[in-house]
Amino acid sequence: MILIVDSGSTKCDWISVDENGNQLLDKIRTDGLNPAILDEGKLFEIINSHKDLNMHKEDVKKVYFYGAGCGTEKPRLMLKGVLESIFINAECEVQEDTFAAVRATLNHPEEAAVVCILGTGSNCSYFDGQNLHQRVFSLGYTLMDDASGNYYGKQLIRDYYFNHMPESIHVAFAHKYNLEADFIKQNLYKKPNPNAYLASFAEFMFLNKDSKYIRELIKKGLRLFTQNMILQFKSEIKSVPVHFAGSIAYFSREEIEEVSREFNFTVGNIVRRPIEGLVNYHTNS
Repeated sequence: MILIVDSGSTKCDWISVDENGNQLLDKIRTDGLNPAILDEGKLFEIINSHKDLNMHKEDVKKVYFYGAGCGTEKPRLMLKGVLESIFINAECEVQEDTFAAVRATLNHPEEAAVVCILGTGSNCSYFDGQNLHQRVFSLGYTLMDDASGNYYGKQLIRDYYFNHMPESIHVAFAHKYNLEADFIKQNLYKKPNPNAYLASFAEFMFLNKDSKYIRELIKKGLRLFTQNMILQFKSEIKSVPVHFAGSIAYFSREEIEEVSREFNFTVGNIVRRPIEGLVNYHTNS
């Protein structure tokens, strides 16, 4: 059994296949496994507590794991150690989520493209057909992550508290969420995964996209992301498409197209969840 895993900070998808790419179990979903945010014990708990993963852990011969928070060595090696302690018969390969986005969005394995992630977090890289290039290394949700779920959650909460929302949106937002100051601060400063907590508010945008305020909020984040990330590859985007992966990108397709015309880049593929593309990639490989 081979496990192919795509993890963000909020959720993690697992698909099990045989050597011919035939799916063996129903797709598994667990909480996100971000080793830059969660400690070793919590990572172990999330994986080992899932019934199907626990039941078949000795059958697994290979794990291909792609995840948020795996871009630097220390968290990547910690997660690799956790995986190898659970799947004791498996060879485990851990890559950052950027590789998942690249392998899931390219039209063919050697296509050159700028590839962006807009999910709970955000990132942007250039794939030249052989190698991946990053000119900005992410410092996470506190300092970066423009146009991500956690970015938009933060903006919505700020606009609510600073009274920058239109009245109808203000009322709807208060009706949908617990916005008591103590509750918000508890989730941001006392509980694990504050970035995922912030990202949980992003759903509100896509339920209220008929609002001019919401549409402008989405485009404001996309403009920041373009200026700070995509334009790091100013010369490359003249000749290659810009692909996107992640739920924020998927539900912001119209706004991405608008911003692309402002900044003169070509939008390529937009994939909500990279996991299916990863299965095809590894099966063909």
